[in-house]
Order: sequence, then structure tokens, then C-alpha cells
Amino acid sequence: MLEYKGIKIKWLGHDGFVLEKNIKIVIDPYKISKPIEADMVLISHNHFDHMSPDDLKKVSSSKTTIVAAKECMDKLGNIACKEKTDLMPGEEKTINDIKIKAIRAYNIDKINPDTKKPFHPKEDNKIGFLIDMGGTTIYHTGDSDPIPDMNNLQPDVLLVPVSGTYVMTVKEAVQAVNAIKPKVVVPMHYGSIVGSVQDAQEFKNSVTQCEVHILTKE
Repeated sequence: MLEYKGIKIKWLGHDGFVLEKNIKIVIDPYKISKPIEADMVLISHNHFDHMSPDDLKKVSSSKTTIVAAKECMDKLGNIACKEKTDLMPGEEKTINDIKIKAIRAYNIDKINPDTKKPFHPKEDNKIGFLIDMGGTTIYHTGDSDPIPDMNNLQPDVLLVPVSGTYVMTVKEAVQAVNAIKPKVVVPMHYGSIVGSVQDAQEFKNSVTQCEVHILTKE
């Protein structure tokens, strides 16, 4: 776990996180080990390792607000929640005093050999999240390559993929850090489907301008 300005940041594995300070936010839960009582759940896109019905049922209840990319909304009908709302790239909403802005997430050169299209096409409007918790900002990029939409966001904490294949490589993640300009970085998207802790360590060794924390899965 990382604690930054009173916010507890826990890694659930892959792209999944819990952010907690007065409110508990769960992002992209996938193959989580135990149920979590979430006040809010954020879903970046509709791929099975981000929008997992089995895992959503473990974190969402009648007290939970779900905020998801618009492409996810028609698949959330069987998930218990207080309310659900969609976000398109560039949109911002304030829910329970938490400001959430959707940042576009897409691939530039990660091509699906079956479809001949990017794994995460720009036109799908998949997203990452810029989350403002009492003036402290956390940016979860979602599944993306380094793209202009990220430049100079300057969050306090950056959650960035490092595995390659479907998302940015270690080298590209370092480039993203240079462009985004965070204070603290946590690598993600490894250890489950693709990528390893060695990728996270290589990333940490390559970043020089800010702190990097490799978290242990909880």
C-alpha cells in the first residue's frame, strides 16, 4: 500500500486499485481476492479484464455509484448499485465531492492481428480517469499508449501500464511520465495476463524525475 497525502492507494493486481480517504473508490477490479465495500466503482472500458461482472458483484452494492465508459453501460444491468453514470472523453462529473474527469485512452501501434485494428481504438471512446480527492489528483491512464491527451496533466499520483502488447511498453511508459509530469508513479498492468514484476522494476530503474512505488498485490 502507498499512502499519499492521506489517501491510501492499494493495488488489486493488473489495473485494479482501491483509493481510500473518507470514501472508498475501486478502479477496474479483476480477479480480486476478497469482497470490497466500495462507495464508487470506476470502469475504464469494456474488456473482460476491466469490466468483470464477477468482480463487480464483489465490490458493488445498493450503496455504490458506478462510473464507466459509455461503451460499458449496456452490460451493467445485472450489477447491484445505487446509480450508474457514463463518461465520455473530456467529460467531468462531481460525485460525492470527488471530481472525476475522463481522459481518452487508446492505442497508436498495438494492433490486433485478428481485426487489423488497434486493441483499444480511439473511436471506441475508452477512458482513463483523472480523480480529484480533496485537491489531490490521481490519474489512472486506463489501457493506453502515450498520447497527446495525457500531456501536462501533472497529477500528484500516476497509475501507468508497463507491460507492452496491449498497452505502453516500459520505454513508452517512461516517455509518458516525462510528458504527464506526476509527482509519484505506480506501475500497473502486469503480473496477470501479460507483463511481469521485472517490467515494473525496469520501469522504476528508468524513471529519474519522480518517485516510483511498486506495490504488492492486496
